[in-house]
Amino acid sequence: MVDFVLATASSLVATCLTVACGWALSKRVRRSLTALFSSIAGLPVQHVYQRQELAGPDLARDLTRAHWIRVLAGRGNELTRDTFTSVWAGGTRPQQVVQVLLPDLRSSPHSWLAKREEDVRRADPAFASGFLAEQVRANANYVAAAAHRHGNASLRFYNLPNRYRVIVTNEVAYLTLYSGSAHGRHSPCIAARQSSLIYDLALSLFSLAWEQSSPEGAAIEESA
Repeated sequence: MVDFVLATASSLVATCLTVACGWALSKRVRRSLTALFSSIAGLPVQHVYQRQELAGPDLARDLTRAHWIRVLAGRGNELTRDTFTSVWAGGTRPQQVVQVLLPDLRSSPHSWLAKREEDVRRADPAFASGFLAEQVRANANYVAAAAHRHGNASLRFYNLPNRYRVIVTNEVAYLTLYSGSAHGRHSPCIAARQSSLIYDLALSLFSLAWEQSSPEGAAIEESA
């Protein structure tokens, strides 16, 4: 009897360890369970990334096959990285329409951009005053040049709370909710497919910001 109990317990422990290892090592298993539980909860999420930076490879893949792309960024560094190489390279999808929103560069001690900078400085003291605006300006100049070559891309600036990043295509949405004073790349990111509540929310956030945004030239000239 004792041997039977020990054998049963050993089997249970082995099973638990196998499941745990599978969870730790298998990205497919994690994604399947995330999709399953989110569907049960009524929020069909494709994947949840613990940090936004971990979504890069998947985002890059989705961008290569997108017919249109809409980006609302808190800083825009991702736009200049390998993630967007397929977008700015040209020729891959000449019909691809790209719309980019970056924070309004017009300087003000009470602007939403300045507020976000204060928040980040709490976690990163090296984040000097005006540094975030400098990064946005550099990224804006990069995107403006890329948009000129691309032909179907446009850049505008929004003046709204700098609390999230949105990247939406005709198939998927990546939504990052900035967590307090943490850098955006360290904040959690949610990926959701079309016809889901999260997808619709991300698209709405972009659309509302685009409607009240400022044209590229005026924002850059006034900030110079």
